[in-house]
Amino acid sequence: MPDHKFKAGQTVRILPSRYITGAQGSFKIIRLLPAERGMNQYRIKSSVDGHERVVMEHELG
Repeated sequence: MPDHKFKAGQTVRILPSRYITGAQGSFKIIRLLPAERGMNQYRIKSSVDGHERVVMEHELG
C-alpha cells in the first residue's frame, strides 16, 4: 500500500461528491488510519464546528 498522501496536522478540503453532503470548509487531519479495501483513510476534524469524521484519501483535496 502506498504511503499516505497527507500528513497529520495538515489542512484539507473534502472534494465535492454526490455521496458526501454538508461537509464544507476546511478540515484538519487528526490521525492517519490503516488502509481499508486498499485505500488509505484519515480521521479529520472540521475547522468550522469541530465535527470529526473518517474519510478515504480519494475524498480529500
